[in-house]
Amino acid sequence: MIFASTVFLFMFLPAVVLVYYAVPNQAHKLGRNLTLLFFSYIYYLYGAADFLPILLLSTLADFGLAHLIARDQGRKRLWLVVSLTLNLGLLIYFKYANFFVHEFDLLRSRLGLPAIAWVEVMLPIGISFFTFQKLSYVIDVFRGEADVLRDPLDFALYVAMFPQLIAGPIVRFREIRSQLRARHENTDRFFEGLTRICWGLAKKIIIAESLGRFADTVFALPPGAVDTKTAWLGALTYSLQIYFDFSGYSDIAIGLGRLFGFVLPENFNRPYSAVSITDFWRRWHISLSRWFRDYLYIPLGGNRHGTARACLNMAVVFVLCGLWHGANWTFLVWGVYHGLFLVIERLSGLRRLPADQWVVTRRLVTLLIVIVGWVLFRAADFGQAAVMLRAMFSWQDLPLAYELSLKFNPWDLGALVIAAVVFALPGDYSGYRSLIASPRPRPTLAAVLLVLVVFPLCGLLIVSTPAAPFIYFRF
Repeated sequence: MIFASTVFLFMFLPAVVLVYYAVPNQAHKLGRNLTLLFFSYIYYLYGAADFLPILLLSTLADFGLAHLIARDQGRKRLWLVVSLTLNLGLLIYFKYANFFVHEFDLLRSRLGLPAIAWVEVMLPIGISFFTFQKLSYVIDVFRGEADVLRDPLDFALYVAMFPQLIAGPIVRFREIRSQLRARHENTDRFFEGLTRICWGLAKKIIIAESLGRFADTVFALPPGAVDTKTAWLGALTYSLQIYFDFSGYSDIAIGLGRLFGFVLPENFNRPYSAVSITDFWRRWHISLSRWFRDYLYIPLGGNRHGTARACLNMAVVFVLCGLWHGANWTFLVWGVYHGLFLVIERLSGLRRLPADQWVVTRRLVTLLIVIVGWVLFRAADFGQAAVMLRAMFSWQDLPLAYELSLKFNPWDLGALVIAAVVFALPGDYSGYRSLIASPRPRPTLAAVLLVLVVFPLCGLLIVSTPAAPFIYFRF
């Protein structure tokens, strides 16, 4: 059940809101949490019924292991290892088993051996995200940075809350613990949430879907039909599509949290305004970057043991970041690619340049690096990536492919022009923030128009042409 669907927007969400607010305030701690948990499991059941037992059993296991860590100090490291083995074992099996078998079969075929009898493993939706959330809790308890939860329902809600269950933001336990028991729902926060949902829907339905039609067409063309202009169109439209798609999802998730009194962490901060790759990763998928920093980079030693060790730690993080995104060699190379530029920036001292120095040049160079990286990320294999990159950087001029010419309609072109403005806006610009009167979130004309005009338009578009799943659903 994706957020940009009629079932979610016009059936599931109204039902959750009505039942949630029907529970009296004095029953808030138990009744409203139970309501959210019940509907969260219904949400997961709708899209991944076969995998609900895995979510339930792994949640129960981590709840118990955290208690063992807190009570059995002498063996707390053992219980942490058990939790890590359980969580990462499930993640590796479901996410990479098919990939390993496929690669092993390729090796066997070269040796003249038959393929292994194998039934493909289906990937449980959201496993990359809820695994990291559960590990956040267990590790925080192990470090003594969080008290163990007494109520298993609170932990189950933290893991399974539907706004961020499938594709984040990855909410670290310390960021939400107090909100599980003490949060404040009010009309201001509800309005802010509703506005944020509409903002995210507009980014997904009006812009990302239109951009996706260009990008998907370009990446589906045969190699002989891809010239320089076509390759750059595909690279640029995909770069914009993945931003509007994923940030749109995050906006909706954060807005949904606001409806129920939760303040979820921000996940994007104008990433295409970055002046370095280091700056880019402070702005792109912020919750993932912080998770890797706090639970991998710093435990590995961070930058406490000299430059060489810091560069090695950074390389390890980005190799794993690439693998986290998917079981494909292109994702691994994409992670190595970003890690390489981060190491170069550290060794050269570029990351320490003042933010206001050579802004335009640094921003253009960073954009170029990021766009090339997105080609690797989007390509089905290295062959397709090579075709795209060769066309981008060696001039070729071919007639426009017929399949692509069909996409040049006023609606999609308009969305492309709107999206392209992202590249020109200053770094501190935030479209959503301009809709909300601060410091107290109250209606503005732009926000009212967004709710009364843009939301119905998105609803009509969804009814007429169902939206594609969010890109990060497959991670």
